[in-house]
Amino acid sequence: MMGGLDQTSKLEAARAYEARVGSCIGGEGRPAYHLSPYVGWMNDPNGFSCYKGQYHLFYQYHPYSTVWGPMHWGHAVSEDLLHWAFLPCALAPDASFDEAGCFSGSAIELDDGRQLLLYTGVRHEGVTQEGLPVSRQAQCVAIGDGVDYEKAAGNPLIHDSVLPAGWMRQNFRDPKIWREEDGSYRCVVGAAAEDGDGCVLLFSSEDALSWKYVGEVTRNGHRFGMMWECPDLFELDGKEVLLVSPLKMLTAEYERLGGCALYCIGTLGEDGHTFVEETLHAIDYGIDFYAPQTTLTPDGRRVMIAWMQNWDTTRLLLPDRRWFGQMTVPRELRVRDGRLFQWPVREIEDLRGTQVAYQDVTVDDRTELEGIEGRCADIVVRVRPATEASLGSFTVNVAEGQDCRTTLTLDLETGRLCLDRRYSGARRMVVHTCACDVTPTEGYFDLRILLDRFSIEVFAGGGEQAMSMVIPTELAATGISFDAKGKVVMDIEKYALDTDR
Repeated sequence: MMGGLDQTSKLEAARAYEARVGSCIGGEGRPAYHLSPYVGWMNDPNGFSCYKGQYHLFYQYHPYSTVWGPMHWGHAVSEDLLHWAFLPCALAPDASFDEAGCFSGSAIELDDGRQLLLYTGVRHEGVTQEGLPVSRQAQCVAIGDGVDYEKAAGNPLIHDSVLPAGWMRQNFRDPKIWREEDGSYRCVVGAAAEDGDGCVLLFSSEDALSWKYVGEVTRNGHRFGMMWECPDLFELDGKEVLLVSPLKMLTAEYERLGGCALYCIGTLGEDGHTFVEETLHAIDYGIDFYAPQTTLTPDGRRVMIAWMQNWDTTRLLLPDRRWFGQMTVPRELRVRDGRLFQWPVREIEDLRGTQVAYQDVTVDDRTELEGIEGRCADIVVRVRPATEASLGSFTVNVAEGQDCRTTLTLDLETGRLCLDRRYSGARRMVVHTCACDVTPTEGYFDLRILLDRFSIEVFAGGGEQAMSMVIPTELAATGISFDAKGKVVMDIEKYALDTDR
């Protein structure tokens, strides 16, 4: 479709297409409070930032189909991180330096009030002997007013020629920009050595246009996957936190299945940029979580959002949808005791409508409770063994219908928490289960479950663990029930979420 278009018309064509086709997608066909693309394909969040009194979120975008294609930047804005309004496509691959795609990046406000987008431009330079394109990646800038952006004449502004010897020119991407207290700019960029080892590199600038290479922030050392994508580095609660998304991780390497994003907590060395790692863990133990990016809110909260999907299950399509991909709920971050804690942004509590609550409910068989149902809900559960001798398991079934359900099962003896969508209506043989370990507080296990039309997100241990998963279940499946092996006692609060508020 796009092959015959002139380069200069690509952005206009994308905007016309999304305006025509996206407006035909009804609200019921989308997630209720998770951002999805206006039309077509979505992956990594980009440019998550506050600008002119609104939250801006851009995203990797292919408007013309529900599969990955030439990368554009989609664009949405919000007042509260939950209600999103779509703006026209912000970037299209319409220049020589990004003709193969406008890949991931970030955004910041300049002193003159304009918004700067820093992104990876990809171009092709010949083909291999096998006929595959040889790509080059470099960092580019576009500047605008929050709707329309003009690409800088000198692009790319961080050229791959600055990379030290031994680094791959085709794996140099995803710049995350921030500003220092002295007004200067910094950005970290993901990179890979010729042997595949992942690394995060640091660059500095006085004006966000002329950049110089500072050095390595950290290197993977062949521990966790290969190329480290989408780095984010920030200070939180007196520590430095580094987020990365490794490619091609082996299951045996770490504490979860599927794709992965990791956080490192530590300090910066005497040179001011070398990361001294203290702890490292998975950010989210679910199946669908990748490429997280953070921003600071005006009231000082560090908030993270991620692509709620993984590359191995991108064909797990919802039937008859003209969009693919969604973001997680934005999450507030804290550092405590060497761990990164995350919790749904407090704004979601403003959406809470009707409450249904029960206390001291004994569950030893299948249990249904009046008023506990729905596919758009915020559910808080506290569970404990009925007696010391009744250690067993406790299961919450959600999106339950005659032939479908997604289950969350807690082993009260071991603290193992398992999320399973095998019977959710998925028709592909991919990974459907995941697990993490949680610990009780004062004898109780605490769980918070966010349900939306096509997803479930679970927070345990006060946010020490999180699990995110897409569910392709028909919307008519609204049942919620409980099971136990042994006997447990449960307190539950269920809030319907009213997204029209």
